[in-house]
Amino acid sequence: MIHTILTHPGGAHKDDLLAVCVLIAKHGVPVVRRVPTAAELDDPEVAVVDVGDAHAVELANFDHHHFPREHPPTCALSLVLDSLGLYQDALNFCDWLEPAEWFDSRGPNKTAQWLGVPRRAVSQLNSPVDITLLRRFAQQTELDAGDTLYEFMRMVGQDLLDYLGLVRERIAFVGEHVQHWSLAHGDELIEAVFLPRTDPLPEEPSAAVGNYIRAAGLESTIAAVVYPDRRGAGYGIGRYEDHPQLDFTRAEDQGDVRFAHKSGFMCKTAATDPERLQELIRLSWTSR
Repeated sequence: MIHTILTHPGGAHKDDLLAVCVLIAKHGVPVVRRVPTAAELDDPEVAVVDVGDAHAVELANFDHHHFPREHPPTCALSLVLDSLGLYQDALNFCDWLEPAEWFDSRGPNKTAQWLGVPRRAVSQLNSPVDITLLRRFAQQTELDAGDTLYEFMRMVGQDLLDYLGLVRERIAFVGEHVQHWSLAHGDELIEAVFLPRTDPLPEEPSAAVGNYIRAAGLESTIAAVVYPDRRGAGYGIGRYEDHPQLDFTRAEDQGDVRFAHKSGFMCKTAATDPERLQELIRLSWTSR
């Protein structure tokens, strides 16, 4: 049983803040921000995060700063998630995690190089939400249940744990119902995934289908996804990972297409017949 979460004082980063968020959601215990004592590092009831130069799950120590330079990019959040058996799913289904690992262990320049973007792009992705939350956390020496910041951090951690708990259930659910379509279009085949309407629907059908594709290792083959529209009886049709040959504005003049996004990445249709849905995909396809 953890009775205290301890992390370093001073400036806060995304990885230590999120690691503490997860531990707050898991244990609901007070947070202190200071250098740990030797006794605290040896106490399995004190979770020591991002400080202490020790990684020992059995002692609830989650620091990565002593890892050698050639160690794969890792951060405090990675270690906490791994201790809960959630790291691999988080890496697969939380696209923000790997950049956070790079940023914390390699710095902004190498992270920008790894992402293939200019150095300034890393800071351009910050928002007042990031800045305020990190600054307010850095100003604290203690946090406990009932504090505004503590309760917000509890929500962040709980949402992440809830998402990772549901993602595998949703993947399994989609796998039981999904259909794979190979649609002939001239000399080409358009690979699509179709999730029929179910009762109940997944909470986020399009996201559930996307996670299924990733879990099944189909990212390189699927061009289109078709999923139940939560706002009507029809379906949404989208291009998977911005497939360059699909532009759904090509189908916007069809009578059963209620909406086509002007960027062409998706449309909503009143159609429910699979053959008609397939035809709308063909109409939106641009041959090489």
